[in-house]
Amino acid sequence: QDKEKLEICKLSDPPSAETVKDMIKYARNVIEEFRRAKHYKYILCLTLTPLVELLEICELSLDKMGAVFEDSNVYMLHMMYQAMGVCLYVQDWEGALCYGQKIIRPYSKHYPSYSLNVASMWLKLGRLYMALKNRTAGVKALKRAIAIMEVAHGKDHPYISEIKKELEDH
Repeated sequence: QDKEKLEICKLSDPPSAETVKDMIKYARNVIEEFRRAKHYKYILCLTLTPLVELLEICELSLDKMGAVFEDSNVYMLHMMYQAMGVCLYVQDWEGALCYGQKIIRPYSKHYPSYSLNVASMWLKLGRLYMALKNRTAGVKALKRAIAIMEVAHGKDHPYISEIKKELEDH
C-alpha cells in the first residue's frame, strides 16, 4: 500500500529517482512551511489576505508536485486537505467541494473500510453538497458517512442521530 501512497505520475518519460527524491524533500518542506504559516497567520491576524496566501501556498505546491506525483500521493492529499480547510474557513463552498471530491477516492483506498477519516470526508462532502443545493449528492454522501460511523461508533451514537436529523431537515 505504500507504493499507492507515494504514487508517481505515469509519464512516457518517468521522472528520475533523483527528481522523485527532490520532490519528496520539497513536499516535506512546503508542508512544514504551510504549518508554520498557518500557525502564525491564524494566531496573529485572521484576515482574508493571509488566508488567500495560505491557499496560494497550497495551489502552487500542488501544481509543482503534480508534475511528479499522482493526486493519490500522500503529499498531494495533504496539501489538498489543507486547501480544502482554507476554502471552508473563507466559505468558498465550491472550492472546498472541488478539493473534497479529489480527496475522497484516494482516502477510500488508503484508509481501512470503516475509517473515521473517510467518514469525516463523506460528512464534509455531504454538507457541502447540501449547502450548494445538490440534495441528491448530499444525501448519498451523508448516508455513506453514517454507514461508516455506525460500524465505528455504534448505531446509537449521538453523532449518527445528529446526521440523521440533518437528513430529515433537508
